[in-house]
Amino acid sequence: MFLFLSLTNCKEEKTTSIDNKEALIEDRFRENYRPQYHFTPPTMWMNDPNGLLYHNGTYHLFYQHYPEDIVWGPMHWGHATSKDLISWEHKPIALYPDELGLIFSGSAVMDIHNTSGLGTKDNPPMVAIFTYHLMEGEKAGRKDFQTQGIAYSLDEGETWKKYSGNPVISNDGNIKDFRDPKVFWDDNTEQWVMTLVAGDHAKFYSSPNLKDWTLMSEFGKNIGAHGGVWECPDLFPLKVEGSDETKWVLIISINPGAPNSGSGTQYFVGDFDGTTFTTNQKEIKWLDYGTDNYAGVTFNGLPDTDRTFIGWMSNWNYARDTPTEAWRSAMTLSRKLTLHKNNTNGFYLKNYPVASIDEYSYNTVEHDTMRSGMSLSSKNYNEQRLDFKIPGNLDDFELNFTNVNKESLKLSYDSSKSQFILDRTDSGITDFETSFGAKPHIAHAIIDDKDDVDFTIIMDTSSIEVFIDGGSTVFTDQIFPTTPFTALTFTSENATIANLKVSKIKRIWK
Repeated sequence: MFLFLSLTNCKEEKTTSIDNKEALIEDRFRENYRPQYHFTPPTMWMNDPNGLLYHNGTYHLFYQHYPEDIVWGPMHWGHATSKDLISWEHKPIALYPDELGLIFSGSAVMDIHNTSGLGTKDNPPMVAIFTYHLMEGEKAGRKDFQTQGIAYSLDEGETWKKYSGNPVISNDGNIKDFRDPKVFWDDNTEQWVMTLVAGDHAKFYSSPNLKDWTLMSEFGKNIGAHGGVWECPDLFPLKVEGSDETKWVLIISINPGAPNSGSGTQYFVGDFDGTTFTTNQKEIKWLDYGTDNYAGVTFNGLPDTDRTFIGWMSNWNYARDTPTEAWRSAMTLSRKLTLHKNNTNGFYLKNYPVASIDEYSYNTVEHDTMRSGMSLSSKNYNEQRLDFKIPGNLDDFELNFTNVNKESLKLSYDSSKSQFILDRTDSGITDFETSFGAKPHIAHAIIDDKDDVDFTIIMDTSSIEVFIDGGSTVFTDQIFPTTPFTALTFTSENATIANLKVSKIKRIWK
């Protein structure tokens, strides 16, 4: 929780009282559509999360940021920190463009053993690994305008220095899209491993010191979704829940080519031997079936049992056009990833909000069984969460949020097709871009056990996140109602809602 006083300009700092400054900050974080418990930049543009790192009790979130406009521009790394993955403290910009290019996406690690020599044994460096994007090269029609660089901090991310030997990986000129390095330390081979995307596939590099890199292998040219460019990879091991088996998961974002249009995140489950990633997976698997969960990666520095993910809550179809004024884009809630396996779906990921969101839920109201035609009212469903079960064999249903302007947001299930549908077509302002309200979003149901299916719906001022069966099926979508949703109606011939809990969620901007 914090006051971000640098939102006022120099003239205001000289002439405005402290009380008025606080009022200005309060107004800024209550402006139209500002999320109240999702991370947003204080002002201007944001996209991909970068450099997610946990160290010394602090979570670091870096992110793609343009500090001069609410549309994409020359990329910097913004920075924020948290103690619980929900409340965030804005920090000064970490990385600025330089003569080698703009600062595109990447990752961060703690070089505990000082393999890089950029720190000392007693004060090891925090190292950021990122893509340089040289606009002059791109405009000249070259293909070698993306290279990889590193920077380091000796004060836990407060200040940064670029490595004098950048770039650490050059581009041979044959790959136009060559970016988004995600790095981790591999205990088995005692080396750093980097996953990098190159247009339509991933490349894996190794290094003893974060400065000298060797290409080991490639993956993906003939597998997975290829409707657009591959971006923002992440490779990590996960134990299969309920077993002793461990598999490796490779996350790849793709734009365009997602199942419900535009940007999305696919994943592969397989094996990594320290050099090569392989998989027997035939079908395409998606982390989220909404259109607003993209470019997500996981935190370094946490145990694999706490593999934690954050995504950019937007879509390149309309990211520059959403109806906000002083800022643009939010992050998803932080989510824990777990790996599961059943006979129907094989290996699959669940993603569900981290447990600390429960500490922000309050004034919980419990309701009796909700049957078809029943309605509930609230002053504002847009800053609340709903937790409930649908008992028995899952049957057709519709859950409909409405407001006084007759706008509607619907979640439904079609048992004949085993599909969940999230429909925001009439949810409010949708005409800023054709595809935003064009059609409902559809997900094929993945459910462990159809007896008593769990649902968690979390709405903020301008978003909805739906988690079904603990995150087996997920929708993340932006919404822009002209006034908050105040009524909830349930319709079904056979299904009922049980154990419904409606909770308010505390805002993080104080």
